[in-house]
Amino acid sequence: MSKYKTDFLLRILTVAGLAMATASFTLAQHGGEEHGGGAHGGGGRVGGGFVPAHGPAPHPSGNPHPQAPQAGHPDREGHPEAPHVHNNGQWVGHDTGRNDANYHLDHPWEHGRFTGGIGRGHIWHLGGGGPGRFWFNGWAWSVAPFDVAFCSGWLWDSDPIVIYDDPDHVGWYLAYNSRLGVYAHVQYMGPM
Repeated sequence: MSKYKTDFLLRILTVAGLAMATASFTLAQHGGEEHGGGAHGGGGRVGGGFVPAHGPAPHPSGNPHPQAPQAGHPDREGHPEAPHVHNNGQWVGHDTGRNDANYHLDHPWEHGRFTGGIGRGHIWHLGGGGPGRFWFNGWAWSVAPFDVAFCSGWLWDSDPIVIYDDPDHVGWYLAYNSRLGVYAHVQYMGPM
């Protein structure tokens, strides 16, 4: 075989090998699942690094119909038993409305407002603690007592967290764990 043909064959094999490696890596990253709507109308996957473009919409006016996931009652098979975000951006479990007594604070914002960066462009990594008091980047937080059970799988020393404003519950933010795809109501406790 001529040197030209050998070089050409080697290049083809190298490109094919790279294409196969990339495809294998992509499938491993996404668990082989599709990102489309599927049979359930979107949001088949939860977590795995997905970060929502924005937080939940405010609850529409009128009488709320709470449907927050409770332990043992996920919204669909294979989804967390906690409030979570589908990969289509749908916030599941944030539908109890503004007057939910579980998120009432007598002194909203008593520790000030968080100014470190909110939303998709600001991914923080937990630096320690637990639901009662955790921190990242020098800021302290606390999970709402009603939401503590929803954080049972969090890695308090490393998980990626994105903070969103809570449009319905004054004084609360939503801490979204992008590894798990779940979120909890959190209160900003100020700088450490």
